[in-house]
Amino acid sequence: MPMSVHPDAASVAVRSEPVQPRAAARIEALLDAAAHCVDEVGSELLTTAMVAKSAGASIGTVYRYFPDRIAVLVALAGRNLERLRARFERTLSDGSHATWEDAVTALLRDFIGAYREIPSFRSVRTGDWLDVGAERPADSTELIAAETLTVLVGRFGVPDDDEARAALRRGFRVADALVMFAFQRERFGDEEMLEMALEHGLAEAKHGLAPRS
Repeated sequence: MPMSVHPDAASVAVRSEPVQPRAAARIEALLDAAAHCVDEVGSELLTTAMVAKSAGASIGTVYRYFPDRIAVLVALAGRNLERLRARFERTLSDGSHATWEDAVTALLRDFIGAYREIPSFRSVRTGDWLDVGAERPADSTELIAAETLTVLVGRFGVPDDDEARAALRRGFRVADALVMFAFQRERFGDEEMLEMALEHGLAEAKHGLAPRS
């Protein structure tokens, strides 16, 4: 799935470096407030004034860490990506999946869960649809596909090559597009579309991960 924020993207949006514990806590509080605002009004209408009001902070406090609304959105997207990666890591490390197909399906369900449970994810996601101009982060789907493939190779013996990685990347992207559409149609996701996302995402992955003759 397109997760288009580099893992370090959130840090570049913050004015004060290095971030001390108190500052880190303040930044998290500001991002929590921003996520709440995004869920209320959408990413396009977010302003730094809204973030300050929601956080109970001064506008100067917001500008101390984020130069503008775009920096807030980039930081939110970076945080969303890290939370999604943490979900994937937990799923891949639990050892309960009998086949690679089961594991990939569980990852796709993690993605659906992110839409439902991570504040701001429906609108900001991981940055790939944000209109942030020159600050638009690079596509991180390759990173996620590579990390996932490494685990699948070690556990299930799937092919370890460019074809497998490309197939896994396509599977994530196909599922991502369908999941996004499902949540545009209904707040908690159109169930028929979500099932299609699981089916078609897995089908694309099979082109490169299934045993080859």
